[in-house]
Amino acid sequence: MADIRDTFRLIQNTSLAGAIAKEIEAMILNGELAIGERVPETELAERFGVSRSPVREAVRALDSVGLVEVQTNRGAYVRKIDLAEALEVYEVRAALFGEAGRSMAQRATDADISRLLKLHKDMETAAEAHVFEDYAPLNFEFHELIVDAAGNRTLASQYRMLVKRLRLFRARNLMYGDTLSLSHKEHEAIVRAIEARDANAAAAACYDHVEQGRVRLLSRVRSEEAEGQRLFERGEETRTARG
Repeated sequence: MADIRDTFRLIQNTSLAGAIAKEIEAMILNGELAIGERVPETELAERFGVSRSPVREAVRALDSVGLVEVQTNRGAYVRKIDLAEALEVYEVRAALFGEAGRSMAQRATDADISRLLKLHKDMETAAEAHVFEDYAPLNFEFHELIVDAAGNRTLASQYRMLVKRLRLFRARNLMYGDTLSLSHKEHEAIVRAIEARDANAAAAACYDHVEQGRVRLLSRVRSEEAEGQRLFERGEETRTARG
């Protein structure tokens, strides 16, 4: 009987830790726990009305998927990924999204394709008006539909994990300037290929879409670094002139 109770206790604790992990993940992704901030296990235990044990297990789970970093004798911190890691994540995400596009073209139902067309039309309106607040959730739903319609749960799980990790890069949106119109044009190629059930074209269009996102990210970071250097040099010139 004791063994059975121990088993039930283990199942209960594991389930609880999983639920808490989802709550902490949401706090990270919505910015309530900022990038680089310490994950306060004691405060979280009090907040959720549990002991520290399931919170600790939840933190370890988040560490295993790359959202949290556990530092020996220091505690856990919300991870901040650098540019090099972000670019690596983009490369893997491109490969997975390309395969998702290929699979959707082969497996999608007529209802899936109708929904994809509707989302693309709605995004067109938002892109033309350049209203990011309207475009962003539709964009997310568009990508989610392709990943789900691929019919591969392992692919979907890995893809979503990578998307979450990218949100740890500077904790900001990477769409700016004419990105909405560029993104919409890339979506057009994806929609055409999937609607035609052209698996190879869909794979290429989906891969290229994420790859172009990687290129735009790199271009933006380099532009910001150059601007920062110009401002620094201007400040140095001003201080020299006053000196």
